[in-house]
Amino acid sequence: MSKITTQRVGELIRAVLELLWSKPGGLPASEIIAFIPQLTHLTDYEREYVPPSNMPRYERYLRLATIPLVKAGWLVKSNKGRWHITEEGRNACLTYKSAQEFYDAAIRQFEDTKVANPGIIAEAERAEEKAWEQIEAFLLGLKRREFISLVADLFTSMGFQLIWTAPPDKDRGQIDLIVNKDPLGSKETRIFVQVRHDERSITEKDLKSFVTAITPSSHGVIVSTAGFANELNETVNANPQSKITLLSLESFFDLWVRNISELDSEALLRFPLKLVYFLAGYPR
Repeated sequence: MSKITTQRVGELIRAVLELLWSKPGGLPASEIIAFIPQLTHLTDYEREYVPPSNMPRYERYLRLATIPLVKAGWLVKSNKGRWHITEEGRNACLTYKSAQEFYDAAIRQFEDTKVANPGIIAEAERAEEKAWEQIEAFLLGLKRREFISLVADLFTSMGFQLIWTAPPDKDRGQIDLIVNKDPLGSKETRIFVQVRHDERSITEKDLKSFVTAITPSSHGVIVSTAGFANELNETVNANPQSKITLLSLESFFDLWVRNISELDSEALLRFPLKLVYFLAGYPR
């Protein structure tokens, strides 16, 4: 096989969407790409590593081929490398039965957007994924007390007063931090923070236990590096009256970047980041 045909690209794309079909939270791109050889037989040509990207040919084609799907609104990619199928993507899968028809339809919508240099877009996308993988590994590799310190740094950068921190010997309490927006310490403005830095996602039972540990008039925040059960995330975030906020590792990082100019030098040393610019595409 001397080349990868559009029919073959369509087959690879359909394999990706089928993998995402039952994953409402999406999957990391690296996990999807690593799983593709288990979903379909790859030729030696498709497995071959190609310069200058130094990635398998099938991965490069897959990354390029998913750009039209994003532009068509069938696939969503976060800047941390997580891919989600959309409802429009599900409908497209049902509408276009063959892989060739499916991909041709995506290409038609892509051409209408007049997006240039898909190769550069794919490289920028991969760079973002690699950067997030390093950041995620760093945060997950911290000791629990170290991560709690970063959470405290974040709240301080957002203008909150840190009024209480759980002692080191209280390693698994319901409350790890109490912060206050009012510098005078009004109880009505207190926020109770629980930090979960382990491999188990937060369940509804965990949430109920946390709610009983805080005062009725207070707000609560749960920061979980392992995330939250899907139904829990949807229930809490969809309720405007909820006094509970759920922060995943991704949400924590986004808030950190948003408030990075307000962080003190010690916080920046504890979590060192560097802003890097790279070419993400240009108009034709």
